[in-house]
Amino acid sequence: MHDPAAIPVMIIDDEPHLRITAGQTLELAGYAPEPYASAEEALAALEPDFPGVIVSDIRMPGMDGMALLREVRSRDPDLPVILITGHGDISTAVEAMREGAWDFLEKPFAVERLVEVVRRGVEKRRLSVENRQLRAELEAQQAAPGPRLVGRTPALQRLASMAQRISQVEADVLLFGETGAGKDLVARAIHERSARAGHPFVAINCGAVPESTIESELFGHEKGAFTGAVERRIGKFEHADGGTVFLDEIESMPLSLQVKLLRVLQERSVERLGSNLAVPLDIRVIAATKQDLKAAAEAGRFREDLYYRLNVVTLPIPPLRERREDIPLLFQHFAVVAANRSGLEAPSLDAAGISALLAHDWPGNVRELRNLAERYVLLGAAFDYRLEALLEGAESEAGDLPLPQQVELFEKSLIDQALARHRGRVSEVSERLGLPRKTLYDKLRKYGLRAEDYRQNAEP
Repeated sequence: MHDPAAIPVMIIDDEPHLRITAGQTLELAGYAPEPYASAEEALAALEPDFPGVIVSDIRMPGMDGMALLREVRSRDPDLPVILITGHGDISTAVEAMREGAWDFLEKPFAVERLVEVVRRGVEKRRLSVENRQLRAELEAQQAAPGPRLVGRTPALQRLASMAQRISQVEADVLLFGETGAGKDLVARAIHERSARAGHPFVAINCGAVPESTIESELFGHEKGAFTGAVERRIGKFEHADGGTVFLDEIESMPLSLQVKLLRVLQERSVERLGSNLAVPLDIRVIAATKQDLKAAAEAGRFREDLYYRLNVVTLPIPPLRERREDIPLLFQHFAVVAANRSGLEAPSLDAAGISALLAHDWPGNVRELRNLAERYVLLGAAFDYRLEALLEGAESEAGDLPLPQQVELFEKSLIDQALARHRGRVSEVSERLGLPRKTLYDKLRKYGLRAEDYRQNAEP
């Protein structure tokens, strides 16, 4: 009896002895052989997302192996099909590979060769299915309204559930989390899922606004309120009326301004500098901090009364290292976004890349992961770096280069890929890249690329 956890391998051949021999070999290697006497029979049993591979003879009565290959690829182009050819039938093997066969076995073949080809095919299939599942999850999560909280770990699901619940009530919120953990994304998610979604979301980084202008930025001013105030200015709070104000790095707000913020929160009104008129506000305030505000208040660095006013609802944001299972999905999400923005292809994750992502500590959290995904999409091909090499610090060569040289390397990579794709046909490359032929030839000389090299290396 087969191990129910073993990977299935379809063996299709009209010769019973080959089905039996190949089946026994693969079963001893830990696979679950599924023998079929015809291609038609196998196709009837083939289910979507079949987790294994197909091994089929080419020459069979009825539907032959080539027709089977074409049918399988029409259903699932990522499903590896390994074809068995007759001795010396090289032309058939070449045709099979062109049609998309994963590999071929030439009769008579050693059992070790069968096991090795199947092993590689199974690994390829596993990665294809995993990436397909990642894409499906991304599409499902991207279909949700508002900013997406991407992930499937319990920590992320709790966060998403709490954000949804908070969005439905009218209460100020305090977000607590490390730098780069995604506090701004959670704030936007709360806003977009609330009844305020059609009104402004105004984000203010309290640590980035100069102390000399922050009061005017937040509350606005009247004409002549101070030197340089040549006209009335509507502040961020007033502009957000009906919507949400997001105060990031609230711990950086000067103590003198915290008193006025407390009054705004309590009275839901604001006075512009130079005015005695209170302007009523209909806003929700979401504040975010990476520090323990209670400890800061006890140390005198933050007003205690403001802390308790903000601390109506506190939502902790888990760091990335506490939800590692989300990392591959998040990486793929950021890679897809970067690829769509740049017109490039999003890379798939292989086993080594996933392992490297999971092993990293991510001190910069989601922000660090997003930057890595964007760098990998934009520059990975230019430097021929593996993902795990980027994480180990091998990207320093690229990072130390001046920006013009990084851009040149990226441009060279794009031209190189286009030449390879169009087999050195300069007219097609020129059209594909939108470059005049003279400009393209100038760049070929600049980067030491020769179109004839791509024609010589093209497949026959």
